[in-house]
Amino acid sequence: MWTRCAFVLACFCAVCFGNPHKCDEVRKVFQLRQIGPTQMLPLSPRPGSDLQVCKSKSQSCCTKKMEERYQIAARRDIENLLQTSSSSLKFLISRNLAAFQGTFELLRRQAENQTNAMLRQSYGNMADQVRGPVGELFTDISLFLLGSELSVEDFVQRFFDSLFPIVYNNIINPGRINLAAGYAECVRSVSRDVRPFGGTPALLADQIARSGLSGKLLLQALHLGIEVINTTDHLQLSRECRKALLKMHYCPHCQGLTQSKPCMGYCLNVMRGCLASMAEIDIHWREFVHSLEDLSARMRGTQDLEQVLLGIHTLLEDAIGLVQRNGQRITTQVHKFCGPPSRKAVHTTSIQQRLSRESIHPKTSTKPLSDTLAVKRRDFLNSLRLYRTYYGGLADQLCVSELASDDGGLSCWNGTDLVKSYTLRVVGNGIKAQADNPEVKVKGADPVIHQIIDKLKHINQLLQGKSIPKLGTLDQIETGSGDAEGHYSGDCDDEDGCDGSAGGEVKKNIQKVSKLNPNVSSDHHHHHPPIKEAKVKVSSGSIRLTANFVTMTMTCLHVLLALS
Repeated sequence: MWTRCAFVLACFCAVCFGNPHKCDEVRKVFQLRQIGPTQMLPLSPRPGSDLQVCKSKSQSCCTKKMEERYQIAARRDIENLLQTSSSSLKFLISRNLAAFQGTFELLRRQAENQTNAMLRQSYGNMADQVRGPVGELFTDISLFLLGSELSVEDFVQRFFDSLFPIVYNNIINPGRINLAAGYAECVRSVSRDVRPFGGTPALLADQIARSGLSGKLLLQALHLGIEVINTTDHLQLSRECRKALLKMHYCPHCQGLTQSKPCMGYCLNVMRGCLASMAEIDIHWREFVHSLEDLSARMRGTQDLEQVLLGIHTLLEDAIGLVQRNGQRITTQVHKFCGPPSRKAVHTTSIQQRLSRESIHPKTSTKPLSDTLAVKRRDFLNSLRLYRTYYGGLADQLCVSELASDDGGLSCWNGTDLVKSYTLRVVGNGIKAQADNPEVKVKGADPVIHQIIDKLKHINQLLQGKSIPKLGTLDQIETGSGDAEGHYSGDCDDEDGCDGSAGGEVKKNIQKVSKLNPNVSSDHHHHHPPIKEAKVKVSSGSIRLTANFVTMTMTCLHVLLALS
């Protein structure tokens, strides 16, 4: 009789207070996942009245400190999942960014080698004198491609200015001794008036600017793509989201249910709520992938960087040939500006005999790269296209592949208990859809995500050719938040070229870029001041300088008169 009573009492206690051994499994998982020290775990189930999120009617294997640790673990788990899910996309973009930069540099070196080889084979010793200006030209091209806001027109013209005295001394007016330094400088200074190379400087500058701008945009877009991924990988989760993740991931542990998984519908509601802001990137990311395809399609002909760089030596050879054909006219004009040649006593070898033919066709190496830029772009875009819906389906992908139960007849966690299926409404993706989310309250868009969306809008316009990048705007894509019209919320200081003193130079560069596409409107609002305002400020500075000079002059005159 007493034995039966003891058995019934034990069963009653087990029902009322839970199995005292069910916390052992919780302890193992807690220790295995390194959530925190096991000393904070209770030895047996206890009342959970002090818990904030993981409340239950039955007793709990959790304490308040454990709940806090679980919340940290839940946030860490989701960050790890986000980084894991984006790792292949991030690697794809990073690898190709490095590949494109490397290819640009290989093309630059190959083009420079071809140019020097052409000069050496066609013009003998003159090649050694031209090597310096050629190296400077290709260094400027490299800096331009890497993002420096250099004026292509300026550095190309500077190259031809430096080339003219050398060509004049060796081809037009060859002598046994070199031109004197002063005379050579005079010849260099009149290059733009004499125009010995015809329209070649303008043509080359236009081709480098067009193709280089496309190359720069490609690199800048890939940099931004990596920035987008880094931003979403480290998304700041809201307080409501963190609670929901804790409830979904670890609250079942408090009831000893360490092996349970959330129901699919429940998981979708939690993840779509937590990643609602991220889902807003979807439409702009899709457009980003499409815009890169548009840019790649336009990178042909004069916008094909490979074709332009590997054609520089041919343009240069034609330009020098033009100088040779117009030697008499050029000599007359140089004598008009600089007088007859003045030479210094340094012997040089004339190459006039080598230039008896009007056209010389050197056997320069034109061996193509193993993979052309076009092939690399095609392969990259084919792979990137697979990720165009990445942000729109991220929440669903995480639930299906990682988090949720497959609802294959097994019980699943609905946030409160184990059930056969989730019965509440499942909402869609995006901010607006979360108004009816029963699991996560979403107050509005994340400001960091809003900023990255602004940057995507702006780069998409540039990639599509709808807007011409102005001085500094490519850098602002990385450091400020730009919208589709080119406005930025980031601060702008003097170093950015936003003050009046820099305005004139800024506008000058803007006008040069705008020449590349006269059909594209460049009337977008930026921090840079209008050209008229800049001129006014420059003029006022000149007036102040002149006034000060006059004042000092008058003072000196008064002193001299007094002394006399």
